[in-house]
Parts: sequence; structure tokens; C-alpha cells
Amino acid sequence: MSRVAYVNGSYVPTADAYVHINDRGYQFADGVYEGITVCKGKMIDLEPHLDRLWRSMQALAMDAPMQRGPMRLVLTELIRRNRVSDGFLYLQVTRGEAVRDHAFPAFSIPSFVATCRRLNLNAVRARATTGISASTQPDIRWGRCDVKSTSLLPNILAKQAAREAGGFEAVLVDADGFVTEGSSTNMWIVTKDGALKTRPTEDNILAGITRARVKTIAEHLQIPVIEESFTVEDALAAKEMFLTSSTSCALPIVTLDEKKIGDGNPGPVAKRLVDAYFDFMDA
Repeated sequence: MSRVAYVNGSYVPTADAYVHINDRGYQFADGVYEGITVCKGKMIDLEPHLDRLWRSMQALAMDAPMQRGPMRLVLTELIRRNRVSDGFLYLQVTRGEAVRDHAFPAFSIPSFVATCRRLNLNAVRARATTGISASTQPDIRWGRCDVKSTSLLPNILAKQAAREAGGFEAVLVDADGFVTEGSSTNMWIVTKDGALKTRPTEDNILAGITRARVKTIAEHLQIPVIEESFTVEDALAAKEMFLTSSTSCALPIVTLDEKKIGDGNPGPVAKRLVDAYFDFMDA
């Protein structure tokens, strides 16, 4: 079965899904996006994702392509047409088509596209039982990392460098040696006292939706959460380290720059969080 995409008012086969070459998303990365996990046909944390999408559009003075109600209907229909039970929704809004000029166009109609693909959540959960390797990379991104912008070239370069170094993810590090986040994830450590530590969102990182959900789950499990910056050295000395994202849940990092975190195996805290997160999605 061919996949179906939504493009500016129409549901079309993905093979026929196009935007104009003058779309400012294509010309300038003048756009924002969201990625939403689908579990048993249900969009996980849909409203927080839409909240963040609207915040990103407002930060870039970008008009919404439609109201939230119609957007919910579009996404629900897209899931249905693709016959997806467990999957991943990608939605993107750009400033739209205009003659190329760096300044905002006097008039343009926002472009809205969305795609939906299957995602093997069992494989995601299985990966958490083995953990992954990561590599530190310098954080060279722009100064508004709180906006979920499609301008991701620094993230791509970091991810590629990590993959070439044998890692699954890049752990981004600022000029002062503090971990900011991953190239497409948020970062956490488990301290010697058993508390979770993650960089505060006020500190120019993306407010991850899965990050927020895991924080709530941890508090429900009475696991202390400290929102505080930590260094690479802190990570290497931690009992556990893990990342969070919509497609990875809480994924343990067992080696960083080829050095073991803890005993080099996924730890019990991350396991509890993974189990609780899947319980939340299944509810």
C-alpha cells in the first residue's frame, strides 16, 4: 500500500507530494515542525505538541495554516488513510511560497504538510534493553534552540559525526563544557544519589515533549528530578545516562566517547522509566 501525505489541503500519495520551489521552507528553512508518536492509533501528547508548534510559529511571527481543531482532524484522517496503528507523524509549517527575498514577504499563505509512517514500538523498547553509544560534539547551533525550527544543518553535522565515530547519537557540548542536549534528543543523567538531572529548558534548549512526560512520570515514581546543567565529566561519573525523544522514549546511553557509563549496561532507573512510559502510551 502506498503511503499518503497531506499537502496544503489535499491528501495525496507520498510519491506525488510536492511543494513549490519558491516555498520559504525550501529556500530558507523558514519553517517549524513537530514529530508525534502514534500508539494503537492514538497520538501521544498531541496537545503539548500543538502547544509547542504554536509557540514556535509565534516566535517566528508566522501565521498558522489552520486552527487547532481542523489540524487535529487532518492528522487523525492521515493516520486512518495510512492504516497506521503504531507510527510516527511528521508535520511542518512554513511561511509559504514567495519570491526569494530574505525579509518576510508582504503576503504569503503558510504551507502545511504532514506525513505518517509506521514505527515498530517493540523494536524501540527492545533497544532500551541493550542501550546505545554516543559521541560528544561541539554545539554550534543558532541562539534560539527553544524554537523547533527546520534549520537543522548543525544537528545533521553533529549526528553524522557521531555515526562516523560509532555512536547512535551526538551529545552536544557548549563552550564551557556543559552538555546542552542531543542532536535530536534531550539528555539526562542519574546521579550517585539516584536523582535525575537534566538541563533546564530556560537554558536555551528545546522543551522536549517526551522530556516533560518523563519528568512527570519520574515525579509520580518519586524519583527526584533536578533541572540543572551538567558537564561531560559529570556524565562519565554518573550511575546512568539516557536520552529522551518521541521516537526513542527513554533510551539508555551505555558508552560516551567509548567510555562506559556506570557498568556499561542499561541501569534500573532508565528501565523503570521505559516501562512506565510504555504503560502511559498503552493506557
